[in-house]
Amino acid sequence: MNRVLARVDAYEKLMRLHRPIGILLLLWPTLWALWLAGHGVPRPVVLLLFVVGTVLMRSAGCALNDYADSEFDAQVERTRERPLAAGLIQPWEALAVAVACALLAFAIVLRFNELTVKLSFAALAVAAVYPFLKRFFWMPQAWLGIAFGFGIPMAYAALQNAIPGVAWALLAANVFWTIAYDTEYAMVDRDDDARIGIRTSAIFFGRRDVAAVMGCYALFIATMAAIGAWQRYGPFYFAGLGLAFAICLAHYRWIRGRTREGCFKAFLGNNWVGAAVFLGIVLDNRPWQSLQRWFP
Repeated sequence: MNRVLARVDAYEKLMRLHRPIGILLLLWPTLWALWLAGHGVPRPVVLLLFVVGTVLMRSAGCALNDYADSEFDAQVERTRERPLAAGLIQPWEALAVAVACALLAFAIVLRFNELTVKLSFAALAVAAVYPFLKRFFWMPQAWLGIAFGFGIPMAYAALQNAIPGVAWALLAANVFWTIAYDTEYAMVDRDDDARIGIRTSAIFFGRRDVAAVMGCYALFIATMAAIGAWQRYGPFYFAGLGLAFAICLAHYRWIRGRTREGCFKAFLGNNWVGAAVFLGIVLDNRPWQSLQRWFP
């Protein structure tokens, strides 16, 4: 029994279920899109399917990432205790978990229309490529922004059977946000990554890393504000952006010293950035009236 529990614990850590920040950062943009595409609270079954699908795809991505990076992870202080790097599970097990989670997520996608199903193949391809980019691409964080924001076009496809321009604009905004927070994350591992030859935005930006992070936050908020003006969203939407920007500004004092603890704290704080934007979107779409869809 102890061996079984130990294996279950290893799989849980492989899928990062014990650290939900990655799920939340993937989920917030998807929730923004569901509320904006549906002009209010989505139907419960749609919301549930997207949430479960997000968890599954995040888990698949983590397992595939560990499979690709097992040799690197063993040389990095923060990641050397991951199950695969520590030898607690075998490479084929990580790959099997990734495939199983991806297949379960695809089974969920089949509940939606043809356009959403087609998009799921693109989403899978983007997610599968990401773990290998850091070997040669100077800023894999930009690609991660596309992967983490692909729930946006999929939400519009599922609810509107189309992908309007606003969906792609939201995806672009998410790329700026992802570069900001994942650069903070990469600043934690910069010394180890440079030593073993991994390419990240933190290494690319060098001593301009703090300015780049704050600049990407500004571009994220500016793009979201431009979307709001374009789509004529209401005051609550912009209030949510204001709160999110205030949180982003607070990150400066955590990352300016470039300490591992401060940069990681700032990275974790992005959960509240996503939540602030979501709160503004929810309040801007008459939540009490749209909740009536749940109780016809």
